[in-house]
Amino acid sequence: MDLDLFVPAFVTLFVVMDPIGISPLFMALTQGRSTRERRGIALRACGTAGILLILFAFLGENVLNFLGISMPAFRISGGILLLLLALDMVFERRTARRKDQSEDGVDSQDDPSVFPLAIPIMAGPGSIATVILLSGQGDGFTGIALAIAVMAVVLLIAFILFNAASLLEHVLRETGIKVVTRLLGMLLSALAVQFILEGLRDFGLMG
Repeated sequence: MDLDLFVPAFVTLFVVMDPIGISPLFMALTQGRSTRERRGIALRACGTAGILLILFAFLGENVLNFLGISMPAFRISGGILLLLLALDMVFERRTARRKDQSEDGVDSQDDPSVFPLAIPIMAGPGSIATVILLSGQGDGFTGIALAIAVMAVVLLIAFILFNAASLLEHVLRETGIKVVTRLLGMLLSALAVQFILEGLRDFGLMG
């Protein structure tokens, strides 16, 4: 697989899914559970998110075609969505929403693996939009393979971080996690603008 395509695609999905920012939430949701139970929750959460994103990688563009939405239009709208997510990350609004979602999940679910970890924290609108955008790059199966490969790597990293959540929280602490999240938000904003520019170019509005 071409690294020139894989690296920016990986960075985009990694920033959107934000495994580093999710890890402290995972620890909070699984507080008091044994290491074995936490590993099982992490596996189910990553597996559920992976299945959902794979479905959108294969069927996402077909759904768009059925609705009469072109890929350039979706690329522009997806870029705008990613830009809004980036702004939320920079100004820390995204973390506050995730904490609210996690608190709601604790009250209604004994097992947080499917909700709220997999949906909507991991496989949320941003991740779904990103996978559809990535699957639309290249010809035919190339884009789908790229999206699935990137998703698999990001979910593997998330699984590793989930199992090391306690250590990660001890090393970074709350201030360190905020700094990393803001840096990732800046990077995501640049990638989002790139998506928008590519969509405008596909429409012929830019040279």
